[in-house]
Amino acid sequence: MFGQFPDQKRKAYFKTLPNYQDGQFQNQIPTPALLEGESMAKLLLEFFGRHKDTTPTSPIPAIKTDLLHLQNDKDVLVWFGHSSYFMQIDGKRFLVDPVFSGNASPVFGSVKAFPGSNGYQASDMPDIDVLLISHDHWDHLDYGTIRLLENKTKQVVCGLGVAQHFLFWGWPEDKIIEKNWYETVTLADSIQITLTPARHFSGRFLSRNISLWTSFILQTPTKKLFLGGDSGYGPHFKEIGEKYGPFDLAILECGQYNERWPYIHSLPKEIVQEVKELHAKALLPVHHSKFKLAQHPWYEPLEQVTTLAEQASIPIVTPKIGEEVNLTSIKTIWPKWWR
Repeated sequence: MFGQFPDQKRKAYFKTLPNYQDGQFQNQIPTPALLEGESMAKLLLEFFGRHKDTTPTSPIPAIKTDLLHLQNDKDVLVWFGHSSYFMQIDGKRFLVDPVFSGNASPVFGSVKAFPGSNGYQASDMPDIDVLLISHDHWDHLDYGTIRLLENKTKQVVCGLGVAQHFLFWGWPEDKIIEKNWYETVTLADSIQITLTPARHFSGRFLSRNISLWTSFILQTPTKKLFLGGDSGYGPHFKEIGEKYGPFDLAILECGQYNERWPYIHSLPKEIVQEVKELHAKALLPVHHSKFKLAQHPWYEPLEQVTTLAEQASIPIVTPKIGEEVNLTSIKTIWPKWWR
């Protein structure tokens, strides 16, 4: 389940790239894991302390949409909790960072999915045209799920180095496309996927940043979406917006943040600025409501980001797990189900 480090051929190629130095991929700007003056000891002490409402007291509400029998002409998004979601656009099916095994850690029984949040499984997925993996952290690249999706998946698109995990797990090489930031994959029927920067890190064990973390731009004949992956705030949002915007929808991480690690995950107040810089018409926040990876109340990300987006007149999309989002006519008023 830990996957495999990139082979010598890949590493030799990585060394030729401007965003790879000293055996690691690099962010565009300096990105410490922790705020200056913080320590891992202090962080662990806080993590194992008492914090109010970090897990829900009742099951997360969810809807079970039958994805196996969707109408082919329907442009729809279905979120599965945290950063996993399915999209059907212009007759093509996309699956992003699926984690269906019920936990987001290599340690059995730890980082378990909240009750009610893990109702979807690999068996509920239809055949997938493109599986997108933003990076190789446990809450985005789930060995148990990936193993069950191979026969349903036509193509994988991921950042450099992530392909090595798939090959080690037995996937055929011709199913996997790995690229660097600002490289584009052109698929059939005028589908383009461009990898763009994120401000984060990678790693499934002790070695960090030996594979690339990324965001994606998904361009179809009728839609343009920004799929943010995991990212702290940085200059890349403005760069992407100026070069590729506007977007019909920006899907941005919202949750698992902490003032002690403000560079690798966006704080709620930063997400509204990211939407503006991307020139996105609407926001869908993800990376919340399934796993406890930080000490904030589980509902705080949605509550804060919704309030800030409404104050800034930014349409925000907040479906329940499993609820259909119509991408042809995006609804701008949603019930606040987390209250």
